[in-house]
Amino acid sequence: MYKIIVSILLLVSFKIGLAQRGIQGISNAGRNLSGNKSSKSDSLGLGFEHRDDLKDTITITYKFLDSLRNIRIDTNLNDFYKYFSVPASQQYLGNNGKAGYNLIFSPFAKAGWDAGFHAFDAYKFTLENSKFYRTTKPFTRIGYELASAKEQLINILHTQNPKPNFNFGFEYRLISAPGYFSSQNSNNKSYRLFSNYQSKRKRYAASFIFMGNLIKSAENGGVKNDSNLSAKNFPLYSIPTNIGGRILNFNPFNTTVNTGNTYKDFTFFLRQSYDIGKKDSIAINDSTTEYLFYAKLRFQHTFSYNTSSYQFRDIVADSALYKNWYDTTLIKDPIKGTDSIVVIDKWKVISNDFSLVQFPDTKNTAQYLLAGVKVENINGTFKTKSKNFFNIILHGEYRNKTRNRLWDILANGEFYTAGLNIGDYSATAALSRYLNKKWGNVRLYFSNVNRTPSFIFNPLSSFNFGNTGGYGKENIIILKAAADNPFVSLSAANYFITNYVYYKNYHETVQYKNVINLLQVSASKKFKLSKRWNLYSEITLQQTDPAAPIKVPFIFTRNRLAYEGVFYKNLNLSTGIEFRYYTPYKAYNYSPVMGQFMPQDSTTINNRPDISAFLHFRIKSFTLFLRGENLNTINFTDGFGFTKYNFSSPHYVYPGFIFRFGIQWGFVN
Repeated sequence: MYKIIVSILLLVSFKIGLAQRGIQGISNAGRNLSGNKSSKSDSLGLGFEHRDDLKDTITITYKFLDSLRNIRIDTNLNDFYKYFSVPASQQYLGNNGKAGYNLIFSPFAKAGWDAGFHAFDAYKFTLENSKFYRTTKPFTRIGYELASAKEQLINILHTQNPKPNFNFGFEYRLISAPGYFSSQNSNNKSYRLFSNYQSKRKRYAASFIFMGNLIKSAENGGVKNDSNLSAKNFPLYSIPTNIGGRILNFNPFNTTVNTGNTYKDFTFFLRQSYDIGKKDSIAINDSTTEYLFYAKLRFQHTFSYNTSSYQFRDIVADSALYKNWYDTTLIKDPIKGTDSIVVIDKWKVISNDFSLVQFPDTKNTAQYLLAGVKVENINGTFKTKSKNFFNIILHGEYRNKTRNRLWDILANGEFYTAGLNIGDYSATAALSRYLNKKWGNVRLYFSNVNRTPSFIFNPLSSFNFGNTGGYGKENIIILKAAADNPFVSLSAANYFITNYVYYKNYHETVQYKNVINLLQVSASKKFKLSKRWNLYSEITLQQTDPAAPIKVPFIFTRNRLAYEGVFYKNLNLSTGIEFRYYTPYKAYNYSPVMGQFMPQDSTTINNRPDISAFLHFRIKSFTLFLRGENLNTINFTDGFGFTKYNFSSPHYVYPGFIFRFGIQWGFVN
């Protein structure tokens, strides 16, 4: 690890030296074709070339699918989690890439078909988090992080506009972590190719996404005996776990999971539209004309093709444990003579969406009325059979972002008229108003979703171990209000959930008939303590009925005390201490086969605050991160060590001290 760090630092020094040489070095650019110096060079007496800073400038923005807002790339240094794969409020099973959930509760509120596997959603590329870029020059960004125990994270982004009306690019991410305990390795790969195009006369437009995710996560079921964690001279990898075995040879680019989950998905997405309206043009000069077009009616077709598979396997399984946890008898391998288990669901979904979009205001495309119909063809392959399903969905939307940019109104809905999820619906309304610079922006949000429980709860699923199913539809109501201004950011949310379906233990499912009411209040603020010292504070309070199957800490807070500033013109620095804390609560247990978190009432997680020290700096387009994490695990009992471990779930432990090194480098081509 140290050799890699030294090599990267030498490369950084060499690159910076070349950049300085490009600015200060002697150039022959002042010579003309005959080999003589120009008159300007004669007056200076030297052949210095004046650097044109505009050559390295770039304007780059992006927007999400179905969004009207153009966003600039965030280059803020102080929040490391904007560059890391694990969200700051994520509770996960010990190392990067493992199953997790958000400590700040948010329900899965999506009508229609859903396979039901969401423990790894934080690491996936999805249509919802896909970005479409617009850039004045080709742009490449490379990120690399290395942490203790050979953990690695690679991020690559490239995008360019060969023409002003055509952009394309690709993204790649690799998460690789062997882990500290037996059978804890994770290896996640994601890729995404994207493009958007608009014709010269601005009638035709197309957006394209081609992406996939491969999640490989070995499972160990947690440690067998928590007391082993405090045993002196007992390495973590040798502590007995409930399932799995030690990984002797770990390859970050080709990992085999003998005990654990392998999830794969692939998505092809294509949206095309053609507009009817009023055309116009502006003559820039004698040879250049800029074409304008004011749409009145848009014909839009969206096609998507998705395949996914969800597999758990254990090739050397403990038959007694699986009988106890899952009430299932394993199959003995006739050749190896060992018990094994393989569970797999496969899905294929083809969707066609035809929509009409009408623009009431000719010169404001941010105001429109949309109506459409979508047809889904779904094929599922399970342990005993393969079966076809379908859905027919009617949907509509009204959007108005006023021309003065003060009001933003959104109302949309969808209704499943026939098929597998008949009767499902969703209705959403949002209102936003910008007041002024002092009071900022105020937003109100309402949503009501009526949804069929995810298919993993259906008796047809291979992951359904003896449950009868037949559950009623879940109903979720969300009320939110938020205010953002220079002084403070505030938000409040109230969730009402009826007929909530969940795992009550490792394999049994149940539906909670009572209404779950969860109240959530959040605030965040930057405190400027002095010229250089800043405190960034976030806090969320959550409250629900203790008997409800949703478990949350009453308080979650994250704070960063940072010394910040720009030094020597180009050195942008942020260094300090970060800590994360949540009050004791009955954290979810985890079912390895199902890949699901489940409520439990016997164990309360009472952790120390998570403490990290960080040094982040940026020199022009080069950014470096140095972090010492889990300082809270320091322990002076029987000597010095980082062995006062925090728990993420019953019998699942976060590691001790972690040193993390990362770089991010942007290139303008």
